[in-house]
Amino acid sequence: MNERRKERKMHQNKCQNVILTGLVLLFGFLEVNAQEKPEKLTKESNRFIAEAQEALSENDFASAEASYRKAIAKDPNNTTAKYNMGNLYYVKEKSLNAEERLKAAAEIAATKTEKHRIYHNLGNSYMQQKNYQGAVDAFKNALRNDPTDEETRYNLALAKKMLEKEQQNQEGNQDQNKQDENNKDQNQDQQNKDQNQDGEGGEDEKEDQKPQDEGENEKDKKEGDQNEDKQKDQGEGEKKDPKEGDKEKQQQQRPTQGQLSPQQIQSLLEAMNNEEKKVQDKINAEKAKDVKTKTDKDW
Repeated sequence: MNERRKERKMHQNKCQNVILTGLVLLFGFLEVNAQEKPEKLTKESNRFIAEAQEALSENDFASAEASYRKAIAKDPNNTTAKYNMGNLYYVKEKSLNAEERLKAAAEIAATKTEKHRIYHNLGNSYMQQKNYQGAVDAFKNALRNDPTDEETRYNLALAKKMLEKEQQNQEGNQDQNKQDENNKDQNQDQQNKDQNQDGEGGEDEKEDQKPQDEGENEKDKKEGDQNEDKQKDQGEGEKKDPKEGDKEKQQQQRPTQGQLSPQQIQSLLEAMNNEEKKVQDKINAEKAKDVKTKTDKDW
């Protein structure tokens, strides 16, 4: 009985040892495989980078971009692949894509040399986009990783100058917009003021016109009444007695003071004619007398 128990226990121990040994071998294999896999992926990623470089040497940018994408897919932590792809986009003036790739490369860069190169090119990408504030920040980061690079320092000075000019233009535009807005408000106020004055002037003109119209109406009414009275007087004059008409006629013929009436002028002319006739008759009589005397003497 005891021997059987011993045999059974020994058998269990053997099984446990076999299982433990298997687990150790399995973990060892997995560990080795895990170590070999990143190295394999890195090698494959670097192989795609080499293909991209070869495509670039032949100016085949499309193939180079595709190879860089494959390299990044195989090893997302491959800084070289992301950096080179960012530079490719920068050269092809795809600034937004270059910015994206270079920023991703900067996040995983392991050395200061890599970070300096990445931030330097990122600053150039921002300059291409006219994002001068972004360029200033990128060039500063590049100098933090390599303060000796004079090219980066020059680019930083240029970016600062362009940023200052941009800010001045923005302030000038803001001042101009403010001035335009003020002019617009002043013009609107002047228009409203003119409209109000026109409205008040119209009311005053109506008020002034009202008494004038009333005065003209009153004048027209008086003239109408006078014409009506005149016509009435004429009508009544036509209805007057004929004697009164002759009387008026005589009164009309009666001369005013200092003037001769037609009758007086006629009488004066007749008197002058009569007087002239008398003088002429007297002259004729004298002539006849002289002739008679002469005749008598000759006889």
